[in-house]
Amino acid sequence: MLNFTKTKDAKPSKRIIILTFRVNLKPLLMEKKKTYPIDNLMAPFIRIVQQEKSAGIMLGVGVVLALFLANSPWSETYFNILDYKFGFQFNNRIYFDYSIHDWINNGLMSIFFFIVGLELKREMIDGELSHPRKAILPIFAAIGGMVVPLSVYLIFNHSGEMMHGWGIPMATDIAFAIGVLYFLGDRVPVSLKVFLTALAIIDDLGAVLVIAFFYTSDLSLLYLGVGFAVLGLIFLLNKMGMRNILVYAILGICGVWLAFLESGVSPTIAAVLVAFTIPADMRLSAKEYVQRLRTTLDSLVKVDDVENKEIKILSEEKLDHLEKIKKDTSYLTPPLQFLEQGMAVFVAFFVVPVFALANAGVDLRMDLSTLFSTNIMMGTAFGLLIGKVIGITGFTLLLIKLKVASFPSGMNFKNLIGLSLLAAIGFTMSLFITMLAFTHEEYIVQAKVGIFIASIISGVLGYLWLNYLGKKEGVRK
Repeated sequence: MLNFTKTKDAKPSKRIIILTFRVNLKPLLMEKKKTYPIDNLMAPFIRIVQQEKSAGIMLGVGVVLALFLANSPWSETYFNILDYKFGFQFNNRIYFDYSIHDWINNGLMSIFFFIVGLELKREMIDGELSHPRKAILPIFAAIGGMVVPLSVYLIFNHSGEMMHGWGIPMATDIAFAIGVLYFLGDRVPVSLKVFLTALAIIDDLGAVLVIAFFYTSDLSLLYLGVGFAVLGLIFLLNKMGMRNILVYAILGICGVWLAFLESGVSPTIAAVLVAFTIPADMRLSAKEYVQRLRTTLDSLVKVDDVENKEIKILSEEKLDHLEKIKKDTSYLTPPLQFLEQGMAVFVAFFVVPVFALANAGVDLRMDLSTLFSTNIMMGTAFGLLIGKVIGITGFTLLLIKLKVASFPSGMNFKNLIGLSLLAAIGFTMSLFITMLAFTHEEYIVQAKVGIFIASIISGVLGYLWLNYLGKKEGVRK
């Protein structure tokens, strides 16, 4: 007999299907599973990767390493490597001649934004953003967390190039914020984790829209047209039932991403748009999958019963059965979730830390007076630290006061303050927007320092406050 049930995994609002098998597999399970030395060696690393807080830790490692290199005897080498350009030459013309720093921000970060797009689509289909009643509170909280910070920034910087940084304090770093929250364990209610996750996802969408409409260079309509044409082709293939991930990868990278790169629009926007074209449906229903699996497993067991036990390799017939299981499983698993889960570790443990390593390096051996030559640092720091807290708590309380929405179970005004402090951590997205907003190196440094100051203070205060509330109120998961 074979049953299936739905359950929730460690991530809030993320559903998976767990299949429970009740079939006679004794012939397959006569021997205890053999373990190898590599299994014991990799076990600690696997446990680390599976922990939610690990992504935030890796981002922190990247930031610390970048600051160390930028202020070490190797600082000149560090910056020279990031400025090194490479592309390819054809007919005496160099194409895609970008620095390593540019490739990281436009290439690796496109993978990060691709995951953001997948997550947004999933949440809109079957997550916290799929139910208007549940979504309205984090949506308005996120809007408040974007509008008020940019307003605070503009109070300090209302003219000239300095004004271009208004988008910097709008962003929340989901990896750091969620990482700090998970360090608190069961001292915070699950509803708070779900609310912060939904808020950060909406915040990411807002940042994507800001980048798309306000932080683009001179447009090339030809390349932009090519990009949207290929995007239309990908959408058409989706509607025709195409589920081959390789096809989406080739068209997405070689068509949409490259076209956007040359068009003047940030190629990270292309990554989000391509993510929204990835199929999110199941070709087989769970019931059909179970029926097929039962039949295939029965056949597989029979093959195992008659085969020579001395043979250590699989027969062709057994390989055919296993291939059928693999194929049916791929029909059951939406490509969107397959990509999101498959790429999450790569993004968390490579893409984001490398981005931090390339962008968080600030040489602090400077004349500190240069930090105050403009109000960029002040606008950024106060925009994040004060603007986020006022915006998120203010808009949330307004909706509750108007009785449009109510606090989720376990959530109240006190822990909302702690959550809004964590939402003021703005490393990844804020650093990315900084590089788009300014060309003047002094302004970039001022914005980075403001981001660091606000993120560190808000992260520490948020952790201490929520930890205090958890101990005082005895919150349990």
